[in-house]
Amino acid sequence: MTDATPFPDIAADLLRTVEAAVPKLRTMTDAQAETPRAAGKWSPKQIIGHLIDSASNNHQRFVRAQEVAALQFPPYAQEHWVASQHYGDRPWDELVTLWHAYNRHLAHVIARIPEGRRSVPCIIESVEPVTLGHLAADYGAHLRHHLAQVGVLQ
Repeated sequence: MTDATPFPDIAADLLRTVEAAVPKLRTMTDAQAETPRAAGKWSPKQIIGHLIDSASNNHQRFVRAQEVAALQFPPYAQEHWVASQHYGDRPWDELVTLWHAYNRHLAHVIARIPEGRRSVPCIIESVEPVTLGHLAADYGAHLRHHLAQVGVLQ
């Protein structure tokens, strides 16, 4: 996906990725999902929690960037968000269900972003803006990166 990929294509790709990952995530036991990948690394529960946070933050960005000429959004403090929400204490099935539903909704939202909003500048992590098109395309790449860490995508 690129910044110029049509929004419906980005959404369809996101939906394919999510639907392919869910059955594999559901084969993981709660105990497996609690186990960090290595010392000092997040567990699958924490990674999926991080992806829920990503969905939440990006949901706001995708919607708000459609209503303004330029978007300035606070950065995401991932360690704080994951730690403060105690994802490791949640049942695995609940996390997977929430992640699945949230991303199905995001695919719905992304597919309906008007093409005329593609170049809305968005400032999030740095002083250099990226476009709404970039945010939408990058969301799927970020998701696939973390699903690979969990071991459900190659």
